[in-house]
Amino acid sequence: MKTILIVDDKMSAQRLVADYLTANHYRTVTANNGRDALFVARHEKPDLVLLDIMMPEMDGFEFMRHFRKEHDTPVIMLTAKVEETDKVIGLELGADDYVTKPFGLAELLARIRANLRRVGGHSAASDVLAAGDAVLDRSSHEVSIKGKRIDLTPSEFDLMSIFMSAPGQVFSRADLLERLKGNSFENVERTVDVHVRNLRAKIEPDPGNPQYILTVFGVGYRFNRDWDTIA
Repeated sequence: MKTILIVDDKMSAQRLVADYLTANHYRTVTANNGRDALFVARHEKPDLVLLDIMMPEMDGFEFMRHFRKEHDTPVIMLTAKVEETDKVIGLELGADDYVTKPFGLAELLARIRANLRRVGGHSAASDVLAAGDAVLDRSSHEVSIKGKRIDLTPSEFDLMSIFMSAPGQVFSRADLLERLKGNSFENVERTVDVHVRNLRAKIEPDPGNPQYILTVFGVGYRFNRDWDTIA
């Protein structure tokens, strides 16, 4: 049974979501703020986090700054803010998805299931992609560059998988958004740029001069297939 951590300072919202998820065969644990959520996450090891942004003591953004240092667990932001900049900040900090309040519980459940599938949906032991000195193992959900393991969030892993499945192929932002999220993120193509920037920060020797994920100006991105140009 998958465990969902619900982080929200409103007890009524906690109970509503917890009751609904329990009825759909999930185990739930809760926290009232980001500080308590860090403690709960360390001890309960949830499979996914539902994270409110506006909370006392430690808000959702500060929680993400600390949480991503220790965990790559999927995080869905629950936010009443509708400004794109707030959503982008959350994504830059490592969130995988967001739902804007007010939201329907059926929609929330669909987002939870989709994010959990993305983490555990690959089971073939031989499902390994290799491109140059980069290796991606879908069965273990691991990526290594030059033999060094790289810790990626679920969204970053999926993005890396897309690129490595077709080195040299150019993907537009719309293509990547569709492959990553379907109709999630309200089709904000800037989301892709955030994930690419985060991914480059982890895999590139010099993120300002990328060697693996290349920008095709006016079009999108591609994974480098000219391996002799990579030091």
